[in-house]
Amino acid sequence: MPPRQSLTLTEAELRIMDVLWHKGSASVQGVLDALPSRPALAYNSVLTTIRILEKKGYVKHVKDGRAHIYVPVVGRKDASRSEIRHLIRRFFGNSHQELVLNIVEHGDLDVAELDRLKEMLQRSESE
Repeated sequence: MPPRQSLTLTEAELRIMDVLWHKGSASVQGVLDALPSRPALAYNSVLTTIRILEKKGYVKHVKDGRAHIYVPVVGRKDASRSEIRHLIRRFFGNSHQELVLNIVEHGDLDVAELDRLKEMLQRSESE
């Protein structure tokens, strides 16, 4: 039985999505060329990862002659929200409050960050 596919982004998938979000669209070779040289990836590894991203619904492809050009379907902001929802469900019992308390208690926030957080909370209460 093959391993269950994660709905969240793996590190390798995130690296490829970062390239596609930055470029807007790219071929497999275009993604490969834009990735940092360390750790080096093979063309087939990038292709396999992009195909997984397509199955997950993060990218789609359009034909350009014989080549496939991959385009992000999910934006960085939406992917980030999805990852945070997953994190909250998995580690904090679906409690946003527990996540925020954990960040405040263990996040080493500086005064400016704490002030911004207080301001956001006050604004949220007034809405």
